[in-house]
Order: sequence, then C-alpha cells, then structure tokens
Amino acid sequence: MTFKDRRVLVTGGAGFIGSEAVSQLLKEGATVTVLDNFSSGKMHYLPTKNKRLKIVRGDIVNEQIVDKTSKDQEVIFHLAALPFIPDSYYYPVDFFKINTVGSMNVLWSAVKSKSVDVVINISTSEVYGSAQYTPMDENHPTAPYSTYAVSKLAADRAAFTIHKENGFPVVIIRPFNTYGPRYTQPYIIPEIMSQVLRGSKELSLGNTNSSRDFTFVSDTVNAFLKAAQEKKAIGEIINVGSEVEIRILDIANKIAKIAGVKVRIKRDESRFRPYDVNRLVCNSRKAQSLLNWKPKISLEKGLRITYQWAKKNKVAFAAPFTRFYYKNSR
Repeated sequence: MTFKDRRVLVTGGAGFIGSEAVSQLLKEGATVTVLDNFSSGKMHYLPTKNKRLKIVRGDIVNEQIVDKTSKDQEVIFHLAALPFIPDSYYYPVDFFKINTVGSMNVLWSAVKSKSVDVVINISTSEVYGSAQYTPMDENHPTAPYSTYAVSKLAADRAAFTIHKENGFPVVIIRPFNTYGPRYTQPYIIPEIMSQVLRGSKELSLGNTNSSRDFTFVSDTVNAFLKAAQEKKAIGEIINVGSEVEIRILDIANKIAKIAGVKVRIKRDESRFRPYDVNRLVCNSRKAQSLLNWKPKISLEKGLRITYQWAKKNKVAFAAPFTRFYYKNSR
C-alpha cells in the first residue's frame, strides 16, 4: 500500500508528533484530514494552504464529530491525547475521558465507517513503567506509574479487543521518548532548552539520574507510516525507540554545549514526580524486522536541529512547569 491519493485522518494532527505525521503523509501524496481541538496543537504547524489538507476543529470525546470525520477515510493515525504526565495527577478524569473514552470513539467510528482499512493507535512506553529489564521489548510487564499511562494502557487494550471482537485491523505503536521541532509541551528536552533560551545559568531540573531513550520525531513518524503499510503488523504491539540510553544530566550538558553556554544543574525537589519512572530503554527489534525500520537521525544531530528551531522561532516556555499547565492551555 502507498499513501498516494489515499484518504487519511490524523487525530491530534496539529500537535508535535501529529504535525510531523501530516507533513510526511502530504509528501507521500495522501489527502489528509486533521481532527484537533487545538488545546495545545498549533494551526501554524500545519501547511494550511495545501489543497490536500482539510482541518476540522473538534474533540475526540464528541462522538458526532468523530463519526463525521471518520466517514470515508481509509487510514486513521490516532494521536489525539492529553500527553503531559504531571497534569494527569491533577486532572485524572479529563485524562480518562480523552485518552480512553475518546480513543474508543475513534476506534468504534472506524469500525462503523466500513471504509477504514487500518487504525494506527499511538500509545506510549510509559505503560511499561520503569524498566524491570533492558532493553524493554513488547513482552515487558505493563506497570504504569501515572494516570496518564493507565489511560493510555486502557486505550491499548480497547484497541486490541476491538481488533479481536470485530476482526478490525488495528496496530498499536508504543513510542519511547520522542523529541524534535514543533514541540508543544514542556517535556524534558523542551524544558531544558527553554531554560537555556531564557538565559538561565542554573538549570532547575528534577531527577537528572533517570535515563530515557530518545528518538527524533521524523524517525518516530516514519515507523507509523511503515506500520500502516505492513499487513503483518495488524493486531501487533510494536515498540519504537532508538535503543540508546542516556541520563537526563547528560542530555542537559549536550544541550548546553550546543547552545555554547556554561550552566550549573540544580536539583529541584518540586520537579520530582510522586511516582517516577526511573529508566526506559527500547528494544526495537520487532520494528526493525517487521517494519524494516531504523532511526536515521542521531541524538546529537537531532538536538542541534531542535535547538536551532526553538531559537529561531523563539519557543521557550515562559516559566517552569506549573500544575495548571493543562487548565491554562484549554
């Protein structure tokens, strides 16, 4: 299957990863519809003048809007979600409404449409919790550490059961940490870059000894597109990550070096999560063998691209994280 002249719906298509998916799909010749409520997504992240792009402002919790936008689509990439983990501690009901019930709306609308060939349900490595062994494959136990992760795991299981009960084609992708231009949330790399761009000489960070597996956004999205084109991926859970483990402290030092500044690292207890994932490291062998996928952008190159984008676009969060981030973004 190619995407040329295919009708594709991207939920959350104005967001960080969603806008990259839209960009790649349009380059492949697809006719793309974006469904986004723009709570964090940005209209200017989308090529609004492209005649093969249609933008629908709406929320996935609204069944009627989801049914209408799913009608006659052939492929759905489901990325719409509340993604920022610290917010889930204060707005757990909202996270379940959007991430779980909203996902059910998307999946069930796809079944009812009779036209959708496959849904690519975008999950998260956070469903695994902190690594019990590394690298973490798809058989790693799921032990979510946040309401966000629980809501995403519930959506995963719903997607899997809808696939089994209805014989409906679904692929579940679990990306590990993704970074790159057009970010919309104060994740750790954007937060470090924001503090550097604000001129901070002392970076205020949480658990800098925790480690993650970072993949550049174009590589992550490339795995999504490959999954939609591979029939053997249907019904599968597939991890997507770089397989490179790095501590947050080392990421901070790399960014400071790219920016050409000297900084001190301050341990800020207020930034620690109540129940923190300490380690995430991907085993992406399944993606490599099933999808013929491997990341192309190195961490050093990706960080340079991201920093230059943030600097050029003057993208720096005005203040350190506050628990009202989600509320104020609505």
